[in-house]
Amino acid sequence: MRYNYLFLVYILLFSFDAYGQSYVLKGRVLHGDEPVEFANVYVKGLAIGAVTDESGAFSIPISESGTFTVQVSMVGFQTFQQVVKIPGADTTALLFILREMDGGLDEVVVSGTMQEVSKLDSPVPVEVYSANFFRANPTPSIFESLQNVNGVRPQINCNVCNTGDIHINGLEGPYTMVLIDGMPIVSGLATVYGLTGIPQALIDRVEVVKGPASTLYGSEAVGGLINVITKKPDFAPLVSTDFFSTGWGEMNLDLGLRSDWGEKVQSLTGVNAFYYDNPIDNNGDGFTDVTLSKRLSFFQKINVSRPENRLFTVAGRYVYEDRWGGEMNWTNEERGGDRVYGESIYTSRWETFGTWQLPTSETMNFQFSVNGHNQNSVYGTTIFKADQYIGFGQLTWAKTAQKHGLLLGVAYRYTFYDDNTSATSSLASEQNTPSVIHLPGFFVQDEIKFTPNQSLLLGARYDYNSIHGSIFSPRVNYKLASEDKSTVFRLSAGNGFRVANVFTEDHAALTGARDVIFTEELKPEQSCNVNANLVKKFYTDKGTFIGLDGSAFYTYFTNRIIPDYETNPNQIIYANLDGSAVSKGISLNADIAWANGFAITAGGTLMDVSIEEEGVKIRQLLTERFSGVWSVGYEFFRLGLTMDYTGNVYSPMRLPLLGPLDDRPAYSPWYSLQNIQLTKKLGEKWEVYGGVKNILNFTPAANSIARAFDPFDKNVVFGPNGTVIPTPENPNALTFDPTYVYAPNQGIRGFLGLRFTLTE
Repeated sequence: MRYNYLFLVYILLFSFDAYGQSYVLKGRVLHGDEPVEFANVYVKGLAIGAVTDESGAFSIPISESGTFTVQVSMVGFQTFQQVVKIPGADTTALLFILREMDGGLDEVVVSGTMQEVSKLDSPVPVEVYSANFFRANPTPSIFESLQNVNGVRPQINCNVCNTGDIHINGLEGPYTMVLIDGMPIVSGLATVYGLTGIPQALIDRVEVVKGPASTLYGSEAVGGLINVITKKPDFAPLVSTDFFSTGWGEMNLDLGLRSDWGEKVQSLTGVNAFYYDNPIDNNGDGFTDVTLSKRLSFFQKINVSRPENRLFTVAGRYVYEDRWGGEMNWTNEERGGDRVYGESIYTSRWETFGTWQLPTSETMNFQFSVNGHNQNSVYGTTIFKADQYIGFGQLTWAKTAQKHGLLLGVAYRYTFYDDNTSATSSLASEQNTPSVIHLPGFFVQDEIKFTPNQSLLLGARYDYNSIHGSIFSPRVNYKLASEDKSTVFRLSAGNGFRVANVFTEDHAALTGARDVIFTEELKPEQSCNVNANLVKKFYTDKGTFIGLDGSAFYTYFTNRIIPDYETNPNQIIYANLDGSAVSKGISLNADIAWANGFAITAGGTLMDVSIEEEGVKIRQLLTERFSGVWSVGYEFFRLGLTMDYTGNVYSPMRLPLLGPLDDRPAYSPWYSLQNIQLTKKLGEKWEVYGGVKNILNFTPAANSIARAFDPFDKNVVFGPNGTVIPTPENPNALTFDPTYVYAPNQGIRGFLGLRFTLTE
C-alpha cells in the first residue's frame, strides 16, 4: 500500500437476495485495487454489522426493509457513512470514497512553521489532539482538558482560589505560550486566569510543540506552545450544543452556531457558561475544596470570501468570571476584611485577532491581535487590581523557490501593564509608573528540501526589547523520512528567551500570605534546547495499527528566575539564578487501534528538572520525575455505545515547606486521577454521555493548607527578622500558606451530559 497520498477508494457492491421478508446485504471494501481485510461495516438503527474477510467481502443478514445508514470504518482511515434503501434498485453499485488518516499522523499542522503543512512533512515535531480526543473526558475548560496529554500537566497553584498554569516537560506555565488560531492571546495576566472560557464546541484541534519556539513566536515560548485552533465556518456544524453537570453541582454549557451573512460572509458564534455555587469541605479544613465560579464567555469568528480565495478572517472573545474560595462562612461582605478569609477574583477580558492576506501576487499575510485584561482581586486583606493591554501585529511573506521554502516576517508587540503593587511604582517619586514595553522584531526561516523526504529548516529572529535590549534567537531543524513515510526522524536545536513579570505570572506572589522580596532587577531568562524525535507507524496483517512517537529533550537555562520559598517562611524571594537550570528527559507516545473498534492512546515521560547554584543541585519544586497518561476506547457497534477510560499517574514531587519544623511531607505521594465514561448515540443528532471522574477518589492530605484555622496569622509570633518563632500553640513554626498544593482537592463525582449536533 502507498500511504504518501491522502486518498483511498472503498467500493461497496451490495446485492439483496429476497427470501420472503429476509434480505442479505453483501459487498466488498477495497483500497485502490486491493481488498481491505478487517474493515468494520455497521448498519445503524439495526445494531448489526460484519467485518470484511481477506477478499474485502462482507455479508450482513437483514430481517426488515427500510432506509438505513451504513457505516464503514477501518483503522487509519476516515469513517464514511452512506444512506441505503432496502430493497432498492440502486443498491448494487454504490461507491464510497474515503481519505486516509494514518492514525492522525498526516494531519495538517501550522504551529511548527507558521505554514500549513502535513504533519509528516513538518520538520518540527507537532502533536495534534482533535476535539474527539478531549470528548473522552469532558471538562469545562482547556486547562483541565490537557491533563491527558503526555508531558503536559495542569498545575494547581493555590489551595484556595484554584488558579493554575500549564507545565510542559516540567517547566512552569510562564514558559508556555498559548495561542488561539496562531495568535498570542493568552499571556501575562491570562497565564494564570485566561485558560478558561474558550468555548470547546468551537475547537477543531489543539497543537502542542514541546521545546523553544521563540524564533517564530518570541517571548514566552521558551518551554513550548499550545495552539488552540477553532473550526472554520465552512466545516462547522450549523448548531452544536454540549451541556453537562456533575454530582458536585457544577454545570457547563458550550454552544456553537454557524450562520451566513450574505453570500460572501460566514460567521461562527460560540458561548461558554460555567456555574458552580455549592461550597463543599470534604477534608474538614474549614475551606472550600473547590473554588466557586460563575463564568460567561462569548466568541465570534467571521470569514470573508475574497477573489482568488485570499484569506480574511477576524475573531473576538469576551470573558467575565467571578470566582472565590476561602472559609466556608465567607460572604461577599467579608471581601478584603480580616475577620473571615476569602480570595475573590473578578476577571474581565476581551480579545480580537485576525488574518488578512494582502491582494498581491506574492503570499503575504498581515496578522494582528489586541487584548485587554482587567482584574479586581482580593486575597485575604491584600487587594490586587491590574490592567493589561497588549497589541500585536505581524507581516509575513512566504515564497517557494526550487528547493527552498522561505518565510520572512516583521513583528511588533506593545505591552501596557499597571497594577497597585510595587511592580509599577517609582520609589524615587512615590508615583504610579505603569510598565510600557515596545518589542519590534523580525525573523527569517528557510526550509531546504534536499529530497522529497529530507529537509533542513534554518531560522533566526531578532527582537529589541525597549527595557532589556537586543535578543537573538536562532534555530535549526532536520527531518529525514523513509520512502513510504512510515518512519520519520527529526533533530532540532534552538534557544528561547523570556521577560518575566512576577505579579502577572505567579499567584503565590499575590496571596498576602507572604511578603514579596526582589533582591535585584530581574533580567531576561535565556535557554538552549536540543530535541530528537522518532516516529514509527505500521500495520499488522490482522488490521491493527500501531503508531509510536518518541522524543529525547535537553534544555539548559541561564538567568532562570526562581522563587525562593524556603529561606524565609514569611517571604517569597525572587532573583535570577546565579547558576544554571536543566530540564532533560525522554518521552514516548503510543497509539494502538484494532479493527474491532478497540483503541488505546498512552504515553509516558521520564524527566529530571533540576537547579544548580554554588555547586548545590536540587530538584525543582512541584515537578514530577515520571508522568503517564492513557485513553482507552471501545465501541460496542451493536449497542451504539462507546466506552472511554482515561487517566494519568504522577510520581512524587518536591513540595514547598515552611521551614525545618514543618511536619508535612516533603514530597507528594504517587497519585493517579482516573475517569470512565459511556456515550450513547440517539439517532444522528443526539448523544448522551455520563460517567465517573476521579474513580479512585484521590485527594491531597487534609493539612495541605498550613494553619487553616488562623488564616490572618493572628496567633503567630514573628521575630525581628520576620521569621516565625515556635510557641507551644505553634510548635512547628508555621504560618498560613496555601501554596503547598500538587493535585485538585475534588474527589470522586459522577457526571451526566447531552450533546446535540445539526450539520445542515
